[in-house]
Amino acid sequence: MAENSEVIEVLNDLILINNDRIAGYEKAYDETKQIETDLRAMFKNLADQSRGYVTDLKGEVIKYGGEPASGTLTSGKLYRVWMDVRSVFTTDNRKAVLENAETGEDAARKAYEEASKTELPADIRQLILSQQTSILTAHDTIKRERDRQRDVTSYPLTS
Repeated sequence: MAENSEVIEVLNDLILINNDRIAGYEKAYDETKQIETDLRAMFKNLADQSRGYVTDLKGEVIKYGGEPASGTLTSGKLYRVWMDVRSVFTTDNRKAVLENAETGEDAARKAYEEASKTELPADIRQLILSQQTSILTAHDTIKRERDRQRDVTSYPLTS
């Protein structure tokens, strides 16, 4: 069974990747045009999802006697930092925004995969697997929307 310090480290790593998700989706929301209400709603929901995850993870860190991590990642121990999305939005390209969001979700997905490989107490494992399932769903949703945009741009309308 994992020692408390190892459990705390895994939980804090997940707090950081979720903080990166929050920062990335807040930035994406702020940079997305008002008329793109579907993307703005998705970005807001995903940021809110990660806020809930952070709350749950912080509670577990405290329960195991640790100090919850704050801030975002500065190095990629298990995964890489959420990409800077600002430059993508200057191109006014919906597909590029979604590709960038998918890259961020790939990083989150990898972080959860690494965490799930660690020997953890059953309650922590269940929490991580539950969050991981939701992150996989978010990734697949973004990927489907990105693919839909690719299909739209591949077949321009003709008159």
